[in-house]
Amino acid sequence: MASIWVGKRGTIRDYAGFNPSVDAEAIRKAIRGIGTDEKTLISILTERTNAQRQLIAKEYQALCGKELKDDLKGDLSGHFKHLMVALVTPPAVFDAKQLKKSMKGMGTNEDALIEILTTRTSKQMQEIGHAYYTAYKKSLGDEISSETSGNFRKALLILANGRRDESLKVDEQLARKDAQILYNAGEKRWGTDEDAFTDILCLRSFPQLKLTFDEYRNISQKDIEDSIKGELSGHFEDLLLAIVRCARNTPAFLAERLYRALKVGLEISFIFLASLKENVKILLNIDGISCFFSILIEFSFVANLSANLAHRLIMSFLIITEVGALKC
Repeated sequence: MASIWVGKRGTIRDYAGFNPSVDAEAIRKAIRGIGTDEKTLISILTERTNAQRQLIAKEYQALCGKELKDDLKGDLSGHFKHLMVALVTPPAVFDAKQLKKSMKGMGTNEDALIEILTTRTSKQMQEIGHAYYTAYKKSLGDEISSETSGNFRKALLILANGRRDESLKVDEQLARKDAQILYNAGEKRWGTDEDAFTDILCLRSFPQLKLTFDEYRNISQKDIEDSIKGELSGHFEDLLLAIVRCARNTPAFLAERLYRALKVGLEISFIFLASLKENVKILLNIDGISCFFSILIEFSFVANLSANLAHRLIMSFLIITEVGALKC
């Protein structure tokens, strides 16, 4: 049975001639003693599927008596360390940790909540919920409930519970009906029926939503994004806009977040990088990003990354996504 974390167009496939014992020994040599052979780490950990990396980690522990992630943490530093550790972490466990981090301490990182909950499938969210409870002995839903509020909380809980329909079939009659409901809930009335927006955008499949958005434009003569911006506000608005953009083109949504993070000099989103490692949908098919490699290099320096760090991050990113094949 195929992993729910492996996308149809992902660039990472099972490595031919894979031998976890050989890889584990090569990694041991790469991080042993003074200095680290980063090229070996990159070549192995970015060219194996996550399932294969888990076997490598198991062999490494048998060989060295220590967990691979702990040795990577001890031997590496900065963003490169975070990326390498992410590569040997099961996807659901990684997402669970990021969700916990986003709700830990004072304040909540709403952007991280939105990024994970809008881009993961229902089955993935169910696995993340299980991983979250296993690690923290508290349900993800309870944590979200205690850290968020209002319509934003209600929408997040629907997504966290993995209730979105994932059928690829579309129903034109339902699309017209939902489009009319959305129009009546916003543009056509004084005030906004937020529940209508929540139920439709959080429960319908992405293909169904795309058709609904087309029907909405026919009815209202406005794009659904413009209506959301005019009718809603705050984190709830951000969440629904993210859903719309993911329904239309998830790779474009993720590409924009990486672009924006680099452009304004913020820390690179390792949630995004980790999501690429198994389920990457290559950016080749996104209008306006045919020269993504050049953009990535340019904004690595805008973000004030050192040349060495930028090189290591870009090399890992390109190997994972094969964006390097682009002709800019």
